[in-house]
Amino acid sequence: MKQTAGALLSSIRLDRSSRRSISVQLYQGLRDVILSGGLRAGERLPATRTLAKETGVSRTTVIDAIDRLVAEGMLVSRVGAGTFVSDTLDRERPPPVGDAARPSGGKQPRLSYAIGHAGADFARRSWLPHRGGAFVTALPALEAFPMAHWSRISARLMRAERGVMMGYGEPKGYAPLRRAIAMHLNVLKGMNCDPGQIFVTSGAQQAFSLIGQLLLNPGDRVWMENPGASGARNAFLAEGADLVPVRVDDEGLVVSDGLQKAPHFRLAFVTPSHQQPLGHVMSLSRRFELLKAAEDAQALVVEDDYDSEFHFGSAPQPALSSIDANERVIYVGTFSKSLFPALRLGFIVVPPRMVEAFDRLFMDWASGPPTMTQAITADFMDEGHFATHIRLMRRLYKARYEALMEASAQLRGAVEVQQTSGGFHTPARLAPGIDEARVVAQAAQKGVTLVPLARYCLAPLDKAGLVLGFGCATPEDISHGISVLRGLPEIAAQLDQ
Repeated sequence: MKQTAGALLSSIRLDRSSRRSISVQLYQGLRDVILSGGLRAGERLPATRTLAKETGVSRTTVIDAIDRLVAEGMLVSRVGAGTFVSDTLDRERPPPVGDAARPSGGKQPRLSYAIGHAGADFARRSWLPHRGGAFVTALPALEAFPMAHWSRISARLMRAERGVMMGYGEPKGYAPLRRAIAMHLNVLKGMNCDPGQIFVTSGAQQAFSLIGQLLLNPGDRVWMENPGASGARNAFLAEGADLVPVRVDDEGLVVSDGLQKAPHFRLAFVTPSHQQPLGHVMSLSRRFELLKAAEDAQALVVEDDYDSEFHFGSAPQPALSSIDANERVIYVGTFSKSLFPALRLGFIVVPPRMVEAFDRLFMDWASGPPTMTQAITADFMDEGHFATHIRLMRRLYKARYEALMEASAQLRGAVEVQQTSGGFHTPARLAPGIDEARVVAQAAQKGVTLVPLARYCLAPLDKAGLVLGFGCATPEDISHGISVLRGLPEIAAQLDQ
């Protein structure tokens, strides 16, 4: 074999069924071979005709891929001699960092004080689901989403003025979407808010992070529901806040417990419309008690309203923000449950006196979601599809909840599933002697997802439990899941007693 023909590159695989163009695949294949050390510095590539023949593509495709690598400085083209791997790579290429090459016991990168010292308290979020089934939480019924309407709106907006759809967009969010959100909140939640008070974010998680950045200093005390939502917990921990676990009962956050533990608090985080994860609705008297405590402490309240659209019991309570006479409540909403999580779209409604501070934050620091995403959502709401979807989902989730309650009667005595009036998850108490961690592990081995109540806790609870999702599980999924639970050793032993 003649050396002048250049290196053999038979390792490059081209997938003609892929959405990526052949030119891009060839470019990436050559680039990967070079970066991995498969081609040494100074080594000659085959002639473009030879490479085209060996890979089964046109010479034009090969030239295009090689020209891109020459432009990046990975290849050098010499007239009359050919194309060679750049010598620069040998001098500058970092050594591979695979498991075998990574030195054991080496120092880890230095983390910020807040992250390094709060790490043990962070709630793991790697469990967020991607597929439905029994008893997955936090995931709506994606199969019921009206994709045809969404696609039609998307196609229409793709033909709209490019400057609006493709530019940087408005810092606080696309104006038509903020108007649509304001109208939705006024009708559904009794909130008399103006679009100027609304700031669009990349999901509720970014909203919590921005609130923490703007309002918290290291050491500030923050009341957190215990058990409670993990996303806000992580965001506030990252700012160095001192989180105070506050007990929750049937009326919501126990304000007296918070005052006993930290009377001089900076923030209180609550989920009053549908407590996460216990499902309680905060009573009106408890709401007024919380607002008075915030006023006395000159504190603020973050209201997380993550799934209140999906009530199927009696009429839901209005938002805490709607009865806030002293502008103490910052309201956070999300479309992750009402539409779909991958949308990464949320919003903050701030009191009028805080609009200027948030305007500065969003103008100078925050970067919101793509304008196209916001525009599709705005039109989806303005055309009535959002309201129709919510009505359909309420009926669907109610039917799935009823299927869960009916099937769970088989577990009575070992697992007591609590009633709820909305959302698409509900907690279940385990009988004394049943270990929730073992139940979760045993169910996972049989393909059933369970979330332990302990995952939501800052401080341990006196009772073990689970959180059962039913929104993305069909009645058949639910029936199968209950059958699996009934057969688990931990639960079966309790049922046999």
